[in-house]
Amino acid sequence: MTMFRISEAAELLGVSTDTVRRWVDAGRLVALRDEHGHRVIDGVDLAGFVRAQAADPDSRSEESSARNRLRGIVTAVVKDTVMAQVDIQAGPFRVVSLMSREAVDELDLQVGSVAVAVIKSTTVVVERSTPAVPQRGRAGQ
Repeated sequence: MTMFRISEAAELLGVSTDTVRRWVDAGRLVALRDEHGHRVIDGVDLAGFVRAQAADPDSRSEESSARNRLRGIVTAVVKDTVMAQVDIQAGPFRVVSLMSREAVDELDLQVGSVAVAVIKSTTVVVERSTPAVPQRGRAGQ
């Protein structure tokens, strides 16, 4: 069973440790105490919480077989005569798309505009992450 300290859960969710503590204190997320008295969250419970919080960033998902949708802000657009590169920052994730210049112009993609990266891939590589090094001397976790 994988257990996450408050700080680890916060990092995975892209929120502050205070936010996770508030969720625990409000009963939205269950935390237990480990042998050192630190609050920890079971990985299965954390995954269920994340699934329940996940919102579809684009209502058109029912019209497409692609299920990987990341809503974010366009941070860069580089165009040449035929092709373009569009960078989107979706939370902590940078998504880079290469597309035709015509598509960029038709979608009016500009730095600062909101866009949804829709990803459909026959190959998705999944790696197991090594646990973060525990932080010592942090009270109240």
